[in-house]
Amino acid sequence: MFSDKPTLKYMTSSSDNIAEIKRRIEIAEAIVIGAGAGLSSAAGLEYSGKRFQKYFYDFIEKYGFTDMYSGGFYTFESPEEYWAYWSRYIFVNRFECTENGVYKRLLKLVENKEYFVLTTNVDHLFKKSGFNKNRLFYTQGDYGLFQCSEPCHTATYDNEKIIRQMVAVQKNMHIPSELIPVCPKCGKPMTMNLRTDDRFVQDEGWHSASKQYGNFIEKHRSENILFLELGVGYNTPGIIKFPFWKITAKNPEAFYICVNFGEVYVPDEIKKRAICVNSDINEFLKKIS
Repeated sequence: MFSDKPTLKYMTSSSDNIAEIKRRIEIAEAIVIGAGAGLSSAAGLEYSGKRFQKYFYDFIEKYGFTDMYSGGFYTFESPEEYWAYWSRYIFVNRFECTENGVYKRLLKLVENKEYFVLTTNVDHLFKKSGFNKNRLFYTQGDYGLFQCSEPCHTATYDNEKIIRQMVAVQKNMHIPSELIPVCPKCGKPMTMNLRTDDRFVQDEGWHSASKQYGNFIEKHRSENILFLELGVGYNTPGIIKFPFWKITAKNPEAFYICVNFGEVYVPDEIKKRAICVNSDINEFLKKIS
């Protein structure tokens, strides 16, 4: 139905649309939040700059890394060094991360509504901020879970205890060899439960959340449903953006709102039932709140 990138770039200032957006939220029978990396960036989880320098100064000095994300793809000299880097990465972005109020403002907007969250973020900030865990679908995994790198089976494992150990005892950018995680079934190396290739494990929890999301969409498919897309770019548009457009186009009662900074689009097919806001999400939510 839609081209890979719509020809219409429909941007408006948030101040022009605050009243209408508030009205749309109030009258919606159901709200689906689609959240991408831009939402967590607006919440303060920057992967570069001062935050990166604070926690990875030694890796920056040795390898010249410019941000956490790119450093995660580096082929390190040993598993001990690899897990020194990744344990810090997971620690600061999953277990010790705090947000600046963006997620709590968002929760306040929808907590008394029928809502569901579909997100590609893996930092768990929705649950940590008070969102109902039964209304969350983390499609791309969770920093807080390990899986077999093979994988030889489809279970995932909580990693908080071992990650905190790795961070606490590492020296000279290495963890002790005995802390290197291995699969309890086949003995192969463990890895993060993140969707980077076709070895990503979709465990029982993943399938349960997927089913709950599908049921929510089906229940409200023909109702006045609001799709609120926040910080979603074009890295994985097939997960959030394109499905939101498709359902909105098919349901004349649906409405679509996109908030992003510098990258907001809507196809011609739904432009009369859409508002796109070119804005920092934090500032937008302050105004809406």
